Amino acid sequence: MRPLNAFLKKHMAPLGSLLQGAPSASDAPAANPLPPLIRRRTPRTVMSAVPEQVLQIACPDPTAEDAIRDKHLRVSQHLVRQERWEALIDAISTADSRRHLTPGAMPVAELMAFGARSDVVHAVEHALMDGNPARDAPLLAGIEALEHVLAERPDCHVMAAIVAQAHMDIAWAWRGTGWDIEVPQRNRAAFAAHFDRAADIINPFCVQKLDSPLLAATCCALLGSGASGKGSVADRYEALIDLNPANPRPMRAMGNHLLPRWFGSYEELELEARRTASRTESIWGAGGYSWVQFDAISCDDMACANLDLDFFVEGLRDILVRRPDPYTANLLAAYCANAIGQSFSGNDQADQIRSHISDCAHWIVREHLTELHPMIWAHAARGFDNNLRIHSPSRFAASGRDDAVRIITSLFSKEIAAGKRIVFTEAGPQAQHG
Repeated sequence: MRPLNAFLKKHMAPLGSLLQGAPSASDAPAANPLPPLIRRRTPRTVMSAVPEQVLQIACPDPTAEDAIRDKHLRVSQHLVRQERWEALIDAISTADSRRHLTPGAMPVAELMAFGARSDVVHAVEHALMDGNPARDAPLLAGIEALEHVLAERPDCHVMAAIVAQAHMDIAWAWRGTGWDIEVPQRNRAAFAAHFDRAADIINPFCVQKLDSPLLAATCCALLGSGASGKGSVADRYEALIDLNPANPRPMRAMGNHLLPRWFGSYEELELEARRTASRTESIWGAGGYSWVQFDAISCDDMACANLDLDFFVEGLRDILVRRPDPYTANLLAAYCANAIGQSFSGNDQADQIRSHISDCAHWIVREHLTELHPMIWAHAARGFDNNLRIHSPSRFAASGRDDAVRIITSLFSKEIAAGKRIVFTEAGPQAQHG
């Protein structure tokens, strides 16, 4: 493993000199980005109140999933601040080996790994907030401290994953989420440097031998640099999926990375979706196909137009049979009705596919929905944007509830027009006389 001082000498010394000067003309954006091809109808954040005598549905703590995730983050953050590294490593290793997931299917090991590096990453994000960090900004102090901890445990794959992911998070803080043409040269150099170091840290470890989804997820995250060869993308995700096939998130991420805009092609996307469905059939039925296509078709017109619609819908049904919990029901209902149902592009084939998927919300709500999870609907209304900044969780959840109630009410418009009241029970919705 290359020592930290070699990394600093090769990459960060030149960056330091760049930081001391003002941005050059070559740093300026060359052109404005093209508008996205797929448009989304603007989410409604305010609606007229729906009387309870028309629609009644339980709404548990709308931020319950977030609270669970925050708990794991705080535990690991506390252990780091107390420098209880062995306790931290043991806790993450246990969660990783036992494949612990939150109700929203978020791996606990990944949450704790994020908590362990969050102070370091947030310090860099704050320093880079205005795009012009001060000369004495603490851009390296935190990551150097983590590197020293890793140096004391060079064979610990958990610590390696934490430090590598910290480098990647810092890389994204430097780059931002804009179009590549908008990113100044010095920021691109810092982005590449941190990803280079992350790869150096992870390369000595064997995912299969260590049987670690956390390590496999870190290897997949390295694809964010855009420098990996096409041939390794499906293999990396296949290794991660096979380590914990009950977690659908890697399947969704693989589908996105197999789009032509990243490392794949539409043919590869379809092939890997079918292969994943075959490998995970005992757990998801045909659902593996749907999970791989889930995010890809929501952001790419051609992927949507090429979709095997019947197979996709069969997968949705199999997912709900095998995971009949409120979180999954809300996720798929919101996805069909909002993330897909509120999108349009003018591509007739893609828009027709979207219309059919949107119609699935009818049977999902009627056959599977028992309670409302507003945060899921709020995220769906914004296309499940991973880069979305939420300043007020309560207001964000309220906007999701408004959208969900509006959509659900429309699905029962005939019953409501006939004077009936829709009441959601543990057995599903029932139309009762008012």
